[in-house]
Amino acid sequence: MDSPAPIPRPETNPIPNVPGVADPLPSGPPDPTRRWLRAARYAARPQLHPWEIPALVIVIATTVVGYAVIIALVALGTLHEYLLGVLAFPALLFVIRGITYAQPRVNGVQMTPTQFPEGYRMLVEAAARFGLEYVPDAYVVLGNGQINAFASGHGFRRFVVVYSDLFEIGGAARDPEALEFVIAHEVGHIAAGHTSYWRQLTTVFGMSIPILGGALSRAQEYTADNYGYYARPSGAPGAIGVLAAGKYMLSAVDFDEFADRATHERGFFVHLVNLLSTHPVLTWRAAALRDRTRAGAMWLRPRRIVRGVGSGNVVDVPQPPHPAAVTPGSLPNGLEAPPRF
Repeated sequence: MDSPAPIPRPETNPIPNVPGVADPLPSGPPDPTRRWLRAARYAARPQLHPWEIPALVIVIATTVVGYAVIIALVALGTLHEYLLGVLAFPALLFVIRGITYAQPRVNGVQMTPTQFPEGYRMLVEAAARFGLEYVPDAYVVLGNGQINAFASGHGFRRFVVVYSDLFEIGGAARDPEALEFVIAHEVGHIAAGHTSYWRQLTTVFGMSIPILGGALSRAQEYTADNYGYYARPSGAPGAIGVLAAGKYMLSAVDFDEFADRATHERGFFVHLVNLLSTHPVLTWRAAALRDRTRAGAMWLRPRRIVRGVGSGNVVDVPQPPHPAAVTPGSLPNGLEAPPRF
């Protein structure tokens, strides 16, 4: 008697470029006319921003010194002993993280295969692409007009919270790829270790120092953008558009024109705004997402204009005029455009 034929197993389609999973070979004979270009450095597997680890080391050292100074001053009687309550911050941070995790669990809508299925699919694909061992929890909470999302953790759990207004950019009539970029950006924070309890505990003092803490935060945001780009490069223009102009006007933002202004807008106060920010200023961030050959600018404005977002290979273009420049004599009643600085 012949043995029964084996039941055929359904073919699996792994997400390309997942660490540890080889991409399937293309079917059919090779195309002799096709030539592959080497991916730009920051268009390949996500990398930490080069300033992230140095800034992290300095912030941790500052936090350790801060703890030591408080203990020493209290021991010498220079400061009130109540300041030793700072040493209770590990327990306080544990409570804060627990509350942050509990709030969306009791008030938000969890992304599942049946609730916000498109967002859940984006979450699962990002987790798989970044080599995570599990899918983080994800919740949608009432945005009330705010455009925001964040990633955090508690214990061994990691989770993403997305404000409901962000899903208004996810419809087919708008830009679902922008939403995918945002979700991948937040999952990138988890994959890069930014949501670790110990990381937050050892950086508490240093992160409160404006320029120092801001530098680490900006480097982490650039790192998360590297993850977002790796998952959905074509979502970068829409993500910048929604952050700059809102959920209804993102399609009115010309991404190239917006990114070009990173090289044009200059001056002391432009750089000061960046230094005091926890996130890279948006024009610099757009320029970094467009030029994947180098890391995002941390201290000085970008100096060159490129084209090629989404391809991983950028092309230099001649320096165009400032986007707000107009031809002399083109304005009515003798009006002239103000000089550009």
